[in-house]
Amino acid sequence: MHIHILGICGTFMGGVALLARALGHEVSGSDANVYPPMSTQLEAAGIQLREGYDPAHLMPAPDCVVVGNALSRGNPAVEYMLDAGLPYTSGPQWLAEQVLHDKWVLAVAGTHGKTSTASLLAWILEYAGMGPGFLIGGVPLNFGLSARIGDTPFFVVEADEYDTAFFDKRSKFVHYHPRTLVMNNLEFDHADIFDDLAMIQRQFHHLVRTVPGSGLIIAPKDETAMDQVLAMGCWTPLERFSAGDTTAQWAAQPLTPDGSRFNLLHEGRCIGEVAWALTGQHSISNALAAIAAARHVGVTPAVAMEALAEFRNVKRRMELCGEVDGVQVYDDFAHHPTAIETTLSGLRAQVGEARIFAVLEPRSNTMRMGVHAAQLPASLAAADRVLVYSPAALDWDADAVFAPLGERGRVFRGVEEIIQALVAEVAPGDRVLIMSNGGFEQIHQRLLDALSARS
Repeated sequence: MHIHILGICGTFMGGVALLARALGHEVSGSDANVYPPMSTQLEAAGIQLREGYDPAHLMPAPDCVVVGNALSRGNPAVEYMLDAGLPYTSGPQWLAEQVLHDKWVLAVAGTHGKTSTASLLAWILEYAGMGPGFLIGGVPLNFGLSARIGDTPFFVVEADEYDTAFFDKRSKFVHYHPRTLVMNNLEFDHADIFDDLAMIQRQFHHLVRTVPGSGLIIAPKDETAMDQVLAMGCWTPLERFSAGDTTAQWAAQPLTPDGSRFNLLHEGRCIGEVAWALTGQHSISNALAAIAAARHVGVTPAVAMEALAEFRNVKRRMELCGEVDGVQVYDDFAHHPTAIETTLSGLRAQVGEARIFAVLEPRSNTMRMGVHAAQLPASLAAADRVLVYSPAALDWDADAVFAPLGERGRVFRGVEEIIQALVAEVAPGDRVLIMSNGGFEQIHQRLLDALSARS
């Protein structure tokens, strides 16, 4: 069967493409921006990529068109597909029908930490010899790819609350029917499709309704927004976790300020010590959820703790891009004030008094709309310097929003200006943390090159 994927270079749709190829289908795809690392993964798998949305990409007609949620009416490929009567479906629906229908699905949902927790969970199962399949919205470094079919009934999926497609406005995750469900946390996000937090909570309630009574839901302890979802109805056993409350069923006692070592507590009893490469309370929280989910399919906490010691994180999650003359440059996907704050806090705990330069691109739809703009200055409190890119498409006044930072903060209209400002100021021992959910005009490598040229 020939499958053509519209929006193929998004992390989710790229994962769908890899799974379809692994099932033996001929796969091609189109995207407005064909770029690494996803394009590299896809081409290596023998998938033909085409730039743009020319209707000619759908000639001769494929057997099925899988439509990404970034595509909308008015797109030339979508209009041709509809006019020609081509068979089409969404990515989540295809995944549910072709891959997940006979699997034990372990789904990871929540506003923050989905990719990291799903990667942790997949790695724990892999380490335990369970050969899981997975589809994750990032590239776990332990695997080197974002999706695979796997050799066993177990499948880990990052369960996104974003809408499914232009013709299906339900959240993606309602298609997955998990037996094991992790819900990390819940805040208002995706303001381009949700009016308020209550709308998101309703979608999470729909997700909870799909989990069987013989399954398991793993949720944080004493998080109001999540508790409100569960209060709408829960028909499944529930386990709670907390990185800060030792009365939770799954909890932690940090042994180092940065969280790189902690005691694992289950039902109030210490059952072992974790020593790993990740830092920050948010990382500990993700680990607790992953350990609990893995236990549901038979992995003992002792084995899970061993696996954590060998976990290598995810690309673009506090990923060290390089170091020049003692200046370390990190890439991170953080694009919500809570994620920005927790990422910076984790880095601060790790580096102590060393200077941190935070570089932010407000790129997501919610960021560009300015929904969280008022929270951004406080979220950057742990940084010594803040450099903000203000593109022309921004719907709010970045200069006014970041004015409270005083001399600590500067707003720029061009990426090259940011690079030159950093080159002029950074010194050995400094850390540069670049935060964006996009390519950010390859600022990471351009900065490293500029620092090399300076030395």
